[in-house]
Amino acid sequence: MAYKLIRFVIFSITTFIVASALFVLALKWINPAGSAFILLKSADLPQILDNQIPKQTWMPLKKISRNMPLAVIASEDQLFFDHFGFDFEQIEKAMKENQRRKRIRGASTISQQVAKNMFLFPGKSLFRKGIEAYFTLLIELIWRKDRILEVYLNVAELGEDLYGVEAASRLYFHKSSSSLSPSEAALLTAVLPNPIKRSVVKPSGYLINRRDNILKQMELIGGVSYINEMLK
Repeated sequence: MAYKLIRFVIFSITTFIVASALFVLALKWINPAGSAFILLKSADLPQILDNQIPKQTWMPLKKISRNMPLAVIASEDQLFFDHFGFDFEQIEKAMKENQRRKRIRGASTISQQVAKNMFLFPGKSLFRKGIEAYFTLLIELIWRKDRILEVYLNVAELGEDLYGVEAASRLYFHKSSSSLSPSEAALLTAVLPNPIKRSVVKPSGYLINRRDNILKQMELIGGVSYINEMLK
């Protein structure tokens, strides 16, 4: 009985590893129609399958204004091009800060956010964190950094049932994401990670300050020339 159980466990783990690796490998070239996060947030699965909701328009990274990847990296993950999925220094800082403050500070990298949004269910268990770490390593191994950025910018939630910078740009600024200015890109980034509570249309004083801080960081890390160099 114990032997059969061990065989079943080994078979299940092996199947999961192989299936997940093949799935992530396929997404290296195939643009996902959605994500686990999008599916779980919507109450109407048939409409998602019919591509009616949520609002999302896929845009290749090379066509998105360089101001947008610059803004999310400046705000969310300045070591994105240097780490292998995890920023351990920021994780340590967040753990220390969270011990003495009520408002929990996250330390997820862009790669971790892609893993979480694309493949995972909501929750904060250690098991879920372990699966998140596994998928983070997987996409770092299989995808290039530009692909990770591309998927992130196309599945990030930027409003109620609104996903990806192209859909957000067209709704909020009435133009393609290819034409986003530094200020517009910084404002879109500023709503993360609470795009429902923070309004791009009627930005609060806090959101304006956050946008301005992101703009400063965009310049400090090297501006558009930095992104062009990293993505060439």
